[in-house]
Amino acid sequence: MNEKDKDLTQRTYSDAEEAADLARYHALKRSVSIQSLSVVAIVALVSVHWFPVPAYALAAGGVCGVLNALATMRSGERLVATQSVGGFVLSSFLRIGVFGIVPVAFAAVGPWWSMGWYFAGFFLPLALYAFRLQRSYERDRRA
Repeated sequence: MNEKDKDLTQRTYSDAEEAADLARYHALKRSVSIQSLSVVAIVALVSVHWFPVPAYALAAGGVCGVLNALATMRSGERLVATQSVGGFVLSSFLRIGVFGIVPVAFAAVGPWWSMGWYFAGFFLPLALYAFRLQRSYERDRRA
């Protein structure tokens, strides 16, 4: 074990750090959901006149992406609290089934490439959360 690994294993995590991280987590969860839905709604409203099915797919993808992100976060919270891996795995399979069928329906109804618009909306909350979390930790390191 090198010196860096040894330092990481001996790190303590105070109650104040835990409270700060939980506050950051809940604030990001809320703000990313609102921001994702806002961006998707604006882009879908602007493009619905020229590309109706892809615009609806984008909006549906954004809503499904936010719901999926919130459900995934809630499952992770339950996993930490209860240590029940079976429930986490079952909810993951259900989310994949539910949110995986929606883009196929848009591709069947409209142009096949509307599925890409769905996935753009679906993964927007995840991308925003990852980007904003990284920036949040970078700000803390600099301070």
